[in-house]
Amino acid sequence: MNREQWQQKGRGHRQRLRDKFLDQGIEAFSDGELVELLLSFGTPRSDCKAAARAALAHFGSLPAVLDAPGHELRGIKGIGPKNVFALQLIQGVARRYLRQRLKGKHYLHSSREVADYLIHTMRGLEREVLTVVFLDSAHGIIDARVVAEGTVAVNTIYPRELIKEALAHNAAALVIAHNHPSGKLMPSSQDQELTRSLYLACSFLHIRLLDHLIIGAGKEVYSFADHGRMEQIREQCSGLLAQLG
Repeated sequence: MNREQWQQKGRGHRQRLRDKFLDQGIEAFSDGELVELLLSFGTPRSDCKAAARAALAHFGSLPAVLDAPGHELRGIKGIGPKNVFALQLIQGVARRYLRQRLKGKHYLHSSREVADYLIHTMRGLEREVLTVVFLDSAHGIIDARVVAEGTVAVNTIYPRELIKEALAHNAAALVIAHNHPSGKLMPSSQDQELTRSLYLACSFLHIRLLDHLIIGAGKEVYSFADHGRMEQIREQCSGLLAQLG
């Protein structure tokens, strides 16, 4: 088979993948076919099947491929800068879509969608980040923003910066979330101390801290509220707030 015939065969294969998506939707695709199609957006004249298989074998799953840093992706044979761009673009679009889809929805009725957004944006990160979901007085979702990166602890998160963000969003309530790169879900003593400090800081300005979520390596999320820890913090802080109020 000469080069022209090989290229024609490749174009026919990619067109069949596109037609398959249009006719049957994404559920008809294997993870390998999805990665192959995404890679082909970066290099439309290249055969991306082997590179897609190698990426999945190396990283272990479709989410892991999409979450992978660019330099690690470029270590896979057949994946270059244009392929990395295609993968990271679809990841960025998905994150923006999930975030914007939340706006205006009632938090308590959409907590699963919030969790899905947080899992998508925070799972697999090599560093800790702190995300805040800003809510109005009716617990409608105003926005969600990363407000800190690095080690998330009481000595690295400045409550006044978080409060400034809350006031800028005209938020009446907050939900905070951070990830554990280790994958463990259980909160540490530092996590509990941070939650208590932020709860107090918010309370002084009549902003409610409703929950603290911890994102692990999989699809699981640990909720301080669901495990009764927010109620414990409220009880611990109520005496101090009464004295100061």
